[in-house]
Amino acid sequence: MKILKVSIIIIIFLVGASALILYGFYEYNNKEEKTLTNADRKNVDGSFIKLSKGITHYQLDGPANGEVVILVHGFSVPYYIWDGTYEFLVKKGYQVLRYDMYGRGYSDRPDVAYDKELYNTQLLELISNLKLQGHVNLAGISFGGKVITNFACQHPDLVNKVILIDPAYESEKPVAPKCFTLYNEAVNSNERAKGQVDDFLYPKDHPQWENRYLPQMRFKGFRNALVSTLYDYDQNGKQSNICLNAANKPVLLIWGKKDRTVPFRFSDSIRSVLKVDFFPVADAAHLPSIEKPDMVNNKILSFLKEG
Repeated sequence: MKILKVSIIIIIFLVGASALILYGFYEYNNKEEKTLTNADRKNVDGSFIKLSKGITHYQLDGPANGEVVILVHGFSVPYYIWDGTYEFLVKKGYQVLRYDMYGRGYSDRPDVAYDKELYNTQLLELISNLKLQGHVNLAGISFGGKVITNFACQHPDLVNKVILIDPAYESEKPVAPKCFTLYNEAVNSNERAKGQVDDFLYPKDHPQWENRYLPQMRFKGFRNALVSTLYDYDQNGKQSNICLNAANKPVLLIWGKKDRTVPFRFSDSIRSVLKVDFFPVADAAHLPSIEKPDMVNNKILSFLKEG
């Protein structure tokens, strides 16, 4: 009996010590220090608008009567991912909108499911509340490709043309419980930031990319937004692209041939069911609009001018 009691005490001690170690590791690596407030946004470029699920950070420029182009960023890098393309299209006379999706950049991090409905509603409310005129052109990079594909399927009457840059294809939910994934994101937050440069073929050409990513990680809810997106954003790549094809919109598909994030072979899967103007980009990885800006931006311009 005494041995049993001692064993139980040892087990309790080990469990408690393990919990303390795991908690300490969490606190040491956790970058989410504060709640995002208006004070944090005070000196941030761009504008802010209150939508149904919270404040959205956006930038809108170009002539009020210009043809509208909306740029949608990827899974976790906010709207600065479009810097070069945004400035290029504004100079060419387009009215260009880019924004931070909920949970990213300086937009709010609502405690909701980050699913298709949330992303579609955010984009729809931006178009409505900013009073954007005419059919809009949508451009999405990586995960943003999913978002605009699904939006165009749901609201074809609002859309003119679609531009997909290395679009995410399938969604595979993590097999681990969500709490484990949240913990993993917290303790590996440095790896999440450092890993962003893996989207480039030549990471050393972009030495400040990781530093630009870090500020958004300070605000509570960033990690939850990413994890919820992984678990709650249902996507069937083939069905979504069949749906977009049925919407009968002109589609430009741009893909870096050296992409390791969403491999180039998925371009074949998309083109098997979706009619596109296909533009493969040699010597570029997941972000050809940044690695080959002149080539990609001029292709986007010519596509927008067609017809």
